[in-house]
Amino acid sequence: MPKAIIFYEIDESFGPNILADYYLKQDDKIPTNILKEFSDKHVKKGYPDVTIRDENNRYYSNVINTESIDKDNLYLGFILEEEEDLLSVKSLFDNIEERVIQDYSTDKKKMTEILKDGLNSILSLVQKLQEPTIIKEILNERTKKMLDDGFLQEARELIDVGEEIPQKLAEEVKFAEDLLAAKEYRKAKKSFLKASELASLVQEEKIASFLENKGEQVGMFPELLKERENLQKEILKITSDFENTKLKFDELLLDPIDRLIEISNNFEENEIINELSKLKNNVQRSSRLAKELEGLKNKIKENLTKI
Repeated sequence: MPKAIIFYEIDESFGPNILADYYLKQDDKIPTNILKEFSDKHVKKGYPDVTIRDENNRYYSNVINTESIDKDNLYLGFILEEEEDLLSVKSLFDNIEERVIQDYSTDKKKMTEILKDGLNSILSLVQKLQEPTIIKEILNERTKKMLDDGFLQEARELIDVGEEIPQKLAEEVKFAEDLLAAKEYRKAKKSFLKASELASLVQEEKIASFLENKGEQVGMFPELLKERENLQKEILKITSDFENTKLKFDELLLDPIDRLIEISNNFEENEIINELSKLKNNVQRSSRLAKELEGLKNKIKENLTKI
């Protein structure tokens, strides 16, 4: 799961500013250049969520819906392990966002505690999904409390579903993950949503929300694949028109390449991401060299006029 959560704002004049952060290890501070790249992609390119990689980590950032607190330009960033399941982190975002908005404060210490609790809740949620017996134990404790408080009917209802649902939930989640691995995205969405309904039956609302969000994320994959196909066609067209576009050729390629990297992050396509990153670096280098060459041509013309 995430190694850190960063709550920050992007000021139009001064750039990114960290409001609160929580790290499992204090050595894992988010680099300044990563925050700057987040800012560029969120603000200049208008991406609602951004993924960046370096040699050791992946970094994910998403804009927060701040309508209810009348505050603009707030974001949550995460430091992830290289092998991290990005889709699950995206699916958990709404749960953490809700807590941040609900208890929003300018008190950095208070917000740091909220981030800490959010990270710990992620860890406990994952444990519940992996071990149905944990959910059963929680349900037993909840049922006992209901009986002690005199809520007999509610307790009976929970007992009725509590014996079978945790195991069914675990099996449905595994089935959904298998469909996702097989790239059966529409079927996987239905399965995640079914698992969400099972979690709601045993009042595990955080798990239900997580699974619903994951299903919705997976449901967008077919559209992302269509977008990727269109971007690839656009890149081929730009390169085929190289002689006509000349210096603009390199600059025209950068935006579609950036978007292809973002789409590939959704599918955890590490090899493709590496190749796209190399392509982006070469395009940027080509652009710099082309501009330098054009500048030299202009200087040569100027020299010739003075001979």
